[in-house]
Amino acid sequence: MEISPKVEKALNAQLNAEMYSSNLYLSMAAWFDAQTLRGFAKWMRVQATEEMGHAMRFYHYLVERGNRAKIQAVTAPPTDWSSPVAAFETVVKHEQKVTGMIHDLVNLASAERDHATQIMLQWFVTEQVEEEASAGEMLEKLQALSKAPAGVMILDAEAGKRKGSDD
Repeated sequence: MEISPKVEKALNAQLNAEMYSSNLYLSMAAWFDAQTLRGFAKWMRVQATEEMGHAMRFYHYLVERGNRAKIQAVTAPPTDWSSPVAAFETVVKHEQKVTGMIHDLVNLASAERDHATQIMLQWFVTEQVEEEASAGEMLEKLQALSKAPAGVMILDAEAGKRKGSDD
């Protein structure tokens, strides 16, 4: 059974939003690399890869349900931040926005009585709890250490230990 046109449109919008998220985090990785904060850069590269994986989950789900994934132009993300704290503040706000988008999708799938999509979206609901917690933890640590350059360097080294597909 195909997905309703409303749900298909919303899932495609989310697919493209996930691609933006990937580009945002890759842009942050490039900014951190330019600051020679390689650990934070790696953290962001891992995050960028995860977000592209999320986009592909939506892509495959649409195809599996007999609908078409529609790739749109992705808006260019920012390229500069005033500090590591500012970058992670952006991450936290962005993840909170994505959480709201996922919740809106769940509500739409429920209203459309699309039980399969509701079930698929539960993975994203859980994932967003983890995403917000991870970003929030990094931000809290950076805020606590922002006045201590040595502490930021230690946290940078810790961030570089994050496991991802580029290991």
